[in-house]
Amino acid sequence: MSLSPPRPLGPQPWESVRTKLDQTLPFANMRGTPYYRDAVYEQFSAGEYARRYAALRAKMRTAKLDAMIVPGGPSHWSFGAGMAWLTGHVEWHALCCYVLVPIDGEPTMIYSMGGTHAEAVRRQVEVAVKDVRHSRNGRYAEVMVERLRELGLEHGRIGLMEIDPRHKDYMPVNQYNVLRQALPLAELVFTEGFLHDLVVIHSEEELACVRKAGDLCRDAMQALIARARPGVKEYELRAAAGAAILDGGGDIDFLIIGSTPMADPAMVFGNPRPSHRVLRQGDIINMELAAGYRGYTAQVGSPVCLGAPTDMVRRFWEDIALPGYHRIVAEIAPGKPTENMRKASGFFRERGLQSRPTQCHGIDLVTDTPHVSAEHVTGTEFDRTLRAGMVIMAEPNPITADGLFGIFLGHTFIVTATGRECVDKFPLELVVV
Repeated sequence: MSLSPPRPLGPQPWESVRTKLDQTLPFANMRGTPYYRDAVYEQFSAGEYARRYAALRAKMRTAKLDAMIVPGGPSHWSFGAGMAWLTGHVEWHALCCYVLVPIDGEPTMIYSMGGTHAEAVRRQVEVAVKDVRHSRNGRYAEVMVERLRELGLEHGRIGLMEIDPRHKDYMPVNQYNVLRQALPLAELVFTEGFLHDLVVIHSEEELACVRKAGDLCRDAMQALIARARPGVKEYELRAAAGAAILDGGGDIDFLIIGSTPMADPAMVFGNPRPSHRVLRQGDIINMELAAGYRGYTAQVGSPVCLGAPTDMVRRFWEDIALPGYHRIVAEIAPGKPTENMRKASGFFRERGLQSRPTQCHGIDLVTDTPHVSAEHVTGTEFDRTLRAGMVIMAEPNPITADGLFGIFLGHTFIVTATGRECVDKFPLELVVV
């Protein structure tokens, strides 16, 4: 019995493979089959993808890169990242997949699986990339090496983009070692934040997806409210919100949902792991929900009371949460420094209260810079001033002085030429069910 991996095999045309579907190599390398010919995928236009590849290659030229290896995985901090941006595919199977983009020539997508899985992905991404190869059971870098040799770039300067730009995670060491050993004369360059500069200002096609993600956030909120009753468990609220997002053709980025008694609170932010806690009359529900649509996300959160709010909760909403939120949102407009949002968040400390550190953050594909906290603003130089086409999540979370009660209130905004646009359109009200 051999334990060695199967030998490489080139693309197998349909007429050759159709009678060999029980054989691993022909099946894995099938091309041009009739499978999924009736599948319908919403995609960006060819012109939009041409804009993206041109923008990437212009930046590659500035950085003197001959090729760029662009990964994309299912991490919250990437949500497909560069691969989704260049192909329209949001990966869920693997740690990540990759797109190899030469400075000249056709890009190549290296997808985790072969066979029918790869054929479906080829249908999905054909507007953006024609050459989709499978990883041969995770041997992504071997496929990259073959493609780089085809392009004559064995001596080239090859850029590596992060899988997860927030946590600075790059391709796994086994893939890197293959590149290093197989291409000893190539220069491998770890880039940093390469994608953010290209996506922080959204095109009109991209903003349409952000608006759709906002609609899905609103739908998720409405489904959660409809399900919220005494006797229901927190995870059932998660199921309701998630089902609404999926039913609208979107993807779940995250669903943070928690509950606590208004009369004896011990929660300042929703639970990142919604539990089996049973809702009771007199509870308040805090949540932050994030929906994705074709790789673009929006977020929302607004408190829900089971029964009449207590006097403390009502006053906290009317006197603290809502006016503090309005102070911050008023600073979302083109030309305004992001520092203004941080200064506006001082409203809470001025009233003897506190808040979670984060007040606002940017969204390129997912949560990214600028990050506006109560103490400082972090981001690139470009992030210091708001510009039309940016997307900002305003999410102040004021907390009582004793640290036991808080309200999360957040909505996603597009910075427009004249001000701002809230994409979820969920009402600013203390919901009572």
